[in-house]
Amino acid sequence: MATIADQLPETSPSAKKPEIPWIAVGWFAALLVLVYFPVLRHLLEQWATDEDAGHGFFVPLVAGYIAWQRREQLQSMAWKPSKWGFVIMFYGALQGLIGFLGAELFLQRSAILITLVGMLFALGGTPLVRGLAFPLLLLPFMIPLPAVIYNQITFPLQLFASQVAEMVLGFVGIPVLRDGNVLELASQKLSVVEACSGIRSLMSLTFLSLVYAYFFDKKVWMRWALLIGTVPIAILANAGRVAITGILSETVSPDLAHGFFHSLEGWIIFLIAFVMLLGLHAALNWAYGVRQKVKAQQ
Repeated sequence: MATIADQLPETSPSAKKPEIPWIAVGWFAALLVLVYFPVLRHLLEQWATDEDAGHGFFVPLVAGYIAWQRREQLQSMAWKPSKWGFVIMFYGALQGLIGFLGAELFLQRSAILITLVGMLFALGGTPLVRGLAFPLLLLPFMIPLPAVIYNQITFPLQLFASQVAEMVLGFVGIPVLRDGNVLELASQKLSVVEACSGIRSLMSLTFLSLVYAYFFDKKVWMRWALLIGTVPIAILANAGRVAITGILSETVSPDLAHGFFHSLEGWIIFLIAFVMLLGLHAALNWAYGVRQKVKAQQ
């Protein structure tokens, strides 16, 4: 007569739930922080002092939270360590060294991300990197743009914002003379400097659009659609900010173009831009729903 133990199926070793090699993960993470500590410290200092890079504090926190949400998925997958990970880590270290010798901060900082990707390949191979693809995609937002690219973007944005402000001020009947990115009003001169170019709201809003789409919409294409849509939204919103600043400084008080009130205007315009992003999301979902209904009727 068979016993209950005989009737139970044997548990194969392959059926056991794989365990995350936490010791190896901790060891690699400690080495990453130790090797790149001077670069990370300087990056933290720039986040704290540069308003254009202030959103960098939130990027690793949000990316880490998303990765933590996926811990069960990561634990259930078959980790396949790849030797190519060490090649990628070597390249990241080499790029960091070149950046250090050439005093190029962007090379040094991006080398951290390259080394991190190499570590993930060495630990779990392609499955692990694929599982963490989205949080890894967010991490470049924490690195400020290199000066060459930053200058190429900000100056055209300054000119566009000043041109839009000139048209709006003229439309409402306020005399204005524009000289490049400088607006000459009756009572003062308004200079659309780099801080008013809109690059800050552009970087913050693009990051926010990806995070928002991840948590509130499961369609992958929506993330890319909102990411693209944030570019004109941020540019137009900032141009409107410059125009409103000119109107308020001429009709109410010149003090509104400086200090606390000017910063408050920036936050209000950013919230308006985010509301516009929500409107774009709603419009895209409506169009998608209509298209699905038409396809279902065919």
